[in-house]
Amino acid sequence: MHAGRLVERALEEPASAGTLRRAAAVDVIAAGKASDVMLTAFAAASPVPGRRMLGIGPLRPAALPAGAEWQDAGHPLPTEGSVAAAQRALEIAGAADPQDLLLVLLSGGGSALMALPAEGLTLAAKQQTARTLIEESADIYELNTVRKHLSAIKGGRLAARAGGSVLTLAVSDVVGDDLSVIASGPTVPDDSTYAQALAILGRRGGHAMYPDAIVEHLRRGVAGGVAETPKTGDARLARADARVIGPQRGAIESAQRAAEARGYHVHVVAAAVTGEARVAALEHVERVAAVTRPLPRPICVISSGETTVTVRGRGKGGRNQEFSFAMALALGTLGSQVAAASIGTDGIDGPTDAAGAIVDPSTFARAAAAGIGPAERYLDDNNTYAFFEALGDLITTGPTCTNVGDLQVILLA
Repeated sequence: MHAGRLVERALEEPASAGTLRRAAAVDVIAAGKASDVMLTAFAAASPVPGRRMLGIGPLRPAALPAGAEWQDAGHPLPTEGSVAAAQRALEIAGAADPQDLLLVLLSGGGSALMALPAEGLTLAAKQQTARTLIEESADIYELNTVRKHLSAIKGGRLAARAGGSVLTLAVSDVVGDDLSVIASGPTVPDDSTYAQALAILGRRGGHAMYPDAIVEHLRRGVAGGVAETPKTGDARLARADARVIGPQRGAIESAQRAAEARGYHVHVVAAAVTGEARVAALEHVERVAAVTRPLPRPICVISSGETTVTVRGRGKGGRNQEFSFAMALALGTLGSQVAAASIGTDGIDGPTDAAGAIVDPSTFARAAAAGIGPAERYLDDNNTYAFFEALGDLITTGPTCTNVGDLQVILLA
């Protein structure tokens, strides 16, 4: 699931290679946490060179393809760099001639990394809105519905600006692999509405929790005073094509092969793991206990998805760390020989340098023996990073050059 290899494989396909060769010139925009490796892979594998190449990510890589531009940008909240990146992306798209091709390489995190406030809105207002939605446990569909209606580049607007044709290759971090949600769908039709975005603010804390300018902008959109995002059938997107080259559940296949190579029987959970992390974890362990009871041992149970966290405390952590902590509360139902973990496949869990955490039936006993407690205090304060750091049970991988959501693994002997 390395994003660079996924790009190389996609460009080897006859349809993609033919599209590139037929273009008079090819411009490339790579946006997301894997943008550097995707851009590098394009430069190495493309049958034609890129005329203009722009990479947008959280940190400038040590090396870039010859002639490529780079823009540092912010995640999980957009920064001034995100705004500059979006402006440059729109410039590149708008400068193309009808015979040219804009190749857009998307990966997780693109929504924050390439962000341009709609006319009349400020970056600060968008930052506050995104922060509040995240703290109020909005899922990625809700978050990106709002983002698209506060943006001048999301929801198909980048493709609408393009002077030529557009081809998007996306690595999905979204449950269901919906291209209109991945990076907030800058190159595909968006059938969500201002009314839906406004209703989301009402559900997630209420309108009073958001900047007045944001609420007023959405209300004007509902009333028809602000243009909607390009919808299905919009002529401006007639020459835009997009496909997922790395599905959100793709990491499961790699995990399954690794587990089988180590002698485990494997059970893959078909349903995506979603919902409030601390609640979803308990439900997940309960389901695993029921389904694995008749299955042979040793067994590895693999699942994927993306949970949310409602932030009420002042601590540091992420959804995978909270999920792991909550799994530890229920592991007794699975027996004494069990270990479990939840990780972010990009190597980053929330605002931390950890990918997630590992737990077993001894987790809380070891914490008590080390004077770490009471354990529940860490969950109440959204401070699971400190808990697992003190135990030495954080999983730290560093950046993985991909982002396909979260992966949960439970091992039973």
